[in-house]
Order: sequence, then C-alpha cells, then structure tokens
Amino acid sequence: MAAVILDEIRSLPVEPFGLPLPSDPRLQRIAHALIAEPADERDLEQWAHWAAVSSRTLSRRFVLETGFNFTAWRQRARMMRSLEMLAAGVPVTAIALDLGYSTPSAFIGLFRRTFGETPASYRARL
Repeated sequence: MAAVILDEIRSLPVEPFGLPLPSDPRLQRIAHALIAEPADERDLEQWAHWAAVSSRTLSRRFVLETGFNFTAWRQRARMMRSLEMLAAGVPVTAIALDLGYSTPSAFIGLFRRTFGETPASYRARL
C-alpha cells in the first residue's frame, strides 16, 4: 500500500503553492492582519489608509515583493486557510462563510479553479 502511495505522489505535477510575505513592514502588517482574519472585506484603499501607505505604493510593492497583486494574494491566503479548515473537518459551507465568500458556490468555484477539484473531492483524498 505504501509503495502505491509513493508512486502516486511521485507522479503528481509539482505546483508550488505558498504564501509569500512582503518584506516592507507596512505591507507585512496588512498581510498578517489578512492571515489572521481572511474574511476582512476592506478594499485596497482602506488597507492602504490603515497601514499609512498610499494605495499606489501598496499595489506596486505587493506585486514587487510577493509576485502577486493584492487581490490575488488575498485569494491565495484564503485558499491556504481553506486547506487547513478542510483538513480539520470544517463543513464547506462554514469555510466559505468564515472566509468571506458570499456563497458556498463562489468558494467552491474558486477552489476548483485553484486546485482542479472541489473541496469535497480534496477532503476525500485526505
């Protein structure tokens, strides 16, 4: 059984899925706040004001320091948290609402686009 699992793992495509953090202290403050509360719906302008940085600087530096624009980085943070929640057995509807998605289907759609399968299929493989 272990040999079969190892063969399956070896045949999986390598897809890096991490959450790079910015190095600028102002952006780190925003990143840590979003990691702590991924459902926070403040927009780029509001986050920039909160961190005492211009929205233009926030936008440019986020791409420069993380490789992702602010919206993509926030979605990635939410997806990372969803994986933790799925592994903990949290129901998909609760995950969707806890992470700030308006409906479970919106969350499921993004999860499928990101990982190539639904949250339920992912959980079944855990």
